[in-house]
Amino acid sequence: MEDIFFKSDRYIIGNYKRFKVAFERGEGVYLYDYNGRAYLDFLAGIAVNVLGHSHRVVVDAIKKQAEKLIHVSNLYYIKEQADLAELLVKNSCCHKVFFCNSGAEANEAAIKLARLFDEGRYKIVSMENSFHGRTLAALAATGQTKYQKGFDPLPEGFVYARFNDYSDFLKKVDSKTAAVFVEFIQGEGGINVADKGYIKNVFEYCKDNNILFIADEIQTGIGRTGKLFAYEHYGIEPDIITLAKGLGGGLPIGALLAKEDVADRFGYGTHGSTFGGNPLVSYVSKSVVSFVIENGLIDRARRLGNYMMERLDEVLQNNPQYRGVNGLGLMVGVVFGESDYADSVVRRALENGILIGKAGERTVRLEPPLIVKEEHIDAVVDFFGRLNED
Repeated sequence: MEDIFFKSDRYIIGNYKRFKVAFERGEGVYLYDYNGRAYLDFLAGIAVNVLGHSHRVVVDAIKKQAEKLIHVSNLYYIKEQADLAELLVKNSCCHKVFFCNSGAEANEAAIKLARLFDEGRYKIVSMENSFHGRTLAALAATGQTKYQKGFDPLPEGFVYARFNDYSDFLKKVDSKTAAVFVEFIQGEGGINVADKGYIKNVFEYCKDNNILFIADEIQTGIGRTGKLFAYEHYGIEPDIITLAKGLGGGLPIGALLAKEDVADRFGYGTHGSTFGGNPLVSYVSKSVVSFVIENGLIDRARRLGNYMMERLDEVLQNNPQYRGVNGLGLMVGVVFGESDYADSVVRRALENGILIGKAGERTVRLEPPLIVKEEHIDAVVDFFGRLNED
């Protein structure tokens, strides 16, 4: 593996702080490095690999479609894309879909669509501690200055309200507000879950004032939270939903879903994507989403997520750094008192053959594949229970 580390450091731009491990193959909830050591994957490529690694549904779909057609461009009708769009529409509150390649691109499309919806309005209200992507407009919508540092001037028109604070939200909207951007669970912000009352109040305000409600479901979509989409927990219907991560089961795809009256603002020539929704990724994505829906993985995420949070809370009670566990379904955050301690937990987990990550400053993130079993959760919980002993 040393040659991999050397060549990566020598030839790849160093914008990632990588752990010194490289994986050769994966199977189910496990990854294997080039020395054959197994790692229990509770990060799933940051909530991407919803079916784990080398799942037959994904592998077979890639093989089948790759032998037929990979790419043609959106100058032509694409059957696989239409089939995927139909599946997403029939299982959501939306009516039309635009496909792209990533979460940031989906959010860029949402920003553009919101400004087209009422051309007299241009402001977007998002939340403090939010994260919407690394492109300039998505970065401007992100309510964390640490990601924005060095990239001024950012696009104008973005305002940040305190998460779960309705009175502060009311101070941030005005006659020029086109849309509100909401993550039901702030992923990069620390696995912060939105209050149901807060979401209901914001949604009702948007409806009463002709402001679009955009749900960023990049990380929460495709069964992650125990519902196919996280908005279903809140009893509302967003005007726009953005998806990526788990949508492709490992292949890069993003999507914007919208209500018909909103979607129609994207007329001919207003937006596009060369690779978006090509035959290969669309076919694989439809296979992944269909499998999640038809094989009980959504309810499984709810049940096993509750089990994991209960067990973690139980074993961490005597840890002086422990501050609580947050989340929905299999999107779980363990909050500690100090950032350095949270960093040390992630490093020690890696040393023990477990892959987890950080979200925000003091939260350890656990987002295993939706195929995870209780025995895998127990192994990770046992690691957390041993933290005071190490």
